Amino acid sequence: MQWLDQKLAQGSSQLDLEESKVNFLWVLRKSESELADRFEERVKEKGIVVREWVDQRAILGHESVQGFLSHCGWNSVLESICAKVPILAWPMMAEQHLNASMVVEEIKMGLRVETSNGPVRGFVKWQGLEKMVRELMEGEMGKEVRNNVGEFGEAAKKAMKEGGSSWHTLNQLIDELQALRGDSSKLCC
Repeated sequence: MQWLDQKLAQGSSQLDLEESKVNFLWVLRKSESELADRFEERVKEKGIVVREWVDQRAILGHESVQGFLSHCGWNSVLESICAKVPILAWPMMAEQHLNASMVVEEIKMGLRVETSNGPVRGFVKWQGLEKMVRELMEGEMGKEVRNNVGEFGEAAKKAMKEGGSSWHTLNQLIDELQALRGDSSKLCC
């Protein structure tokens, strides 16, 4: 968070990867921590690599964050929407492809990483990633996405507020589960 504060104070508010020439915060699992030779040294002025757990919600909520390269897991999508941060979708497996389609094609609050051979699940080269990062941060499609994210972010906040649709649905689920708990014959598995 301190690093993000420094970037905000410097007036630079874009996050990304080395070749895009914009600032980035990259969170890696310790098991995925092998990087190119001297990568961290080369990017130290504009990027930081973190190899520990981070509070993703807090990071996405930081005002210096202007984009999120995401695998499009459902929680990441929801956190990004609520923080009003556009997504650069790079789905890897499971429901992530479906979530990425929703983000990019349905609600239009994200762009998809460009693959080298065309299909959605194809190989991603650094040039394609750089191109789409720049598009998200500075391009016309990115401008549309950044406009849409504000609208969906406000709707999500309203839904989660006390009395909102998500708040109401969660309370309804809790009531139904408590009722089932009282009648153990209705419980299964």
